[in-house]
Amino acid sequence: MASSSKSFNPNKHLKEEFVRDLGGSSMLEISALLTIACVIALLRYSISLYRPKGAGDEDVSSKKGHASSRSSRNLGAHIATLTADFFLIILPVLLCFTILSEWTYLLLVLLILLLGITMACKRFGSSLPVEMSPNSLRADISLYRVATMIITCLSILAVDFRIFPRRYAKTETYGTGLMDLGVGSFIMTNALVSRQARNISSVNLKAALRTTNPLILLGFGRLITTSGVDYQVHVGEYGMHWNFFFTLAAVSILTSLTNIPPQYCGALGISILIAYQSCLLQGLNVYLLSSERGTDIISQNKEGIFSIFGYWGMYLIGVQLGHYLFFGSNSSGTLRSKQWTRSRLWILTLLFWLLTVVIDKHVERASRRMCNLAYVTFVLAQNLQVLAIFSLSDFVAGSQSSALQDAFNRNLLGSFLLANILTGVVNLLVDTIFVSSLTALSILSLYAYTLAIVSGILDFYGIRLKFW
Repeated sequence: MASSSKSFNPNKHLKEEFVRDLGGSSMLEISALLTIACVIALLRYSISLYRPKGAGDEDVSSKKGHASSRSSRNLGAHIATLTADFFLIILPVLLCFTILSEWTYLLLVLLILLLGITMACKRFGSSLPVEMSPNSLRADISLYRVATMIITCLSILAVDFRIFPRRYAKTETYGTGLMDLGVGSFIMTNALVSRQARNISSVNLKAALRTTNPLILLGFGRLITTSGVDYQVHVGEYGMHWNFFFTLAAVSILTSLTNIPPQYCGALGISILIAYQSCLLQGLNVYLLSSERGTDIISQNKEGIFSIFGYWGMYLIGVQLGHYLFFGSNSSGTLRSKQWTRSRLWILTLLFWLLTVVIDKHVERASRRMCNLAYVTFVLAQNLQVLAIFSLSDFVAGSQSSALQDAFNRNLLGSFLLANILTGVVNLLVDTIFVSSLTALSILSLYAYTLAIVSGILDFYGIRLKFW
């Protein structure tokens, strides 16, 4: 039975070693990479290939209106637009993360110059200026969430190929890699626009358990399937049985248990993080980073279980930031003014970057594995930076959306699950660590294109996968 299982993935141990003992990159390089991705997305706005559904149509349709608008659209044209978005957004980002990774800072300078020229053309030379949309802040938040998802989906498969620099992969103990941002950014994208941030009716424990059941089922589903095909698992990431979905579910349940107003969530989050960091400095960090494990469930999954406190604190701070930056005291879903939010985004970005540098140097280096204080401020700084850059979208001529953005935004969970399935299939069919750079880039491009087209088709037919 064991041999039959192992035959699905004969190079399991080699693939596990391939992502072990990595030290990461510098925070500056990661910041530069994310800025490049943001600038590429903003430059796409300057090429008018797409008319958003909100332009002249209803932005959020009823089911009948939604079906009616879709019936008037042409699927072939929709796929053609998605294909253009793939070549203008996803492929350039993929190239920057792989074969162009040694020219990161040069690319950043060139792209910023190009974006600056585009902005200048809009201000001084454009004959077709684009008026600021009252929903532009909502579009920026949408673009931030979609960008986070696309970068994550590209990275989870790219990391299995040699074409993806090892310094961008998840770090073993301390340090920062591009992929270290993954789970933290997911927590932040959920927190900033959560029901708690919007100050919408409180959720009791029973309702919280009902809404997190799908996450728990997905967690067990991942555990069973990875075990069933002997899929490679880096035990040092979460533990032997724990995974990303269990962390999301735990954070959701803990937040529902506290059930406090959003304006006080930040104080609670900071208190949790300080208490947790104190425990780490008192010796908990040695325990969590040790390779020794007992037979009990906590010891076998110590990284995943204890890091919940860090992610919970991060989520609570994200709730208050979202409430402060986007929603304020109203609960009607109306957003604050774009100008007001933009200035405060840049101030908070600089503040969290300063905190990150100080804490990383004088308290404890950032560690995703433990989700310590420096890691939390690092995630906050990077995510606020991305939002701050996207808040400049008003200064770029062109549409304030794209077909790709709309497709992913309406089915974020579905896109992520599809990416995980495709990643698993590729790893079981291909010896990813042995293929050439050209083959790796071809596989990654086909994977990304498939993900974009399938997400677009699901959006075209109004199919959404949403549990909460």
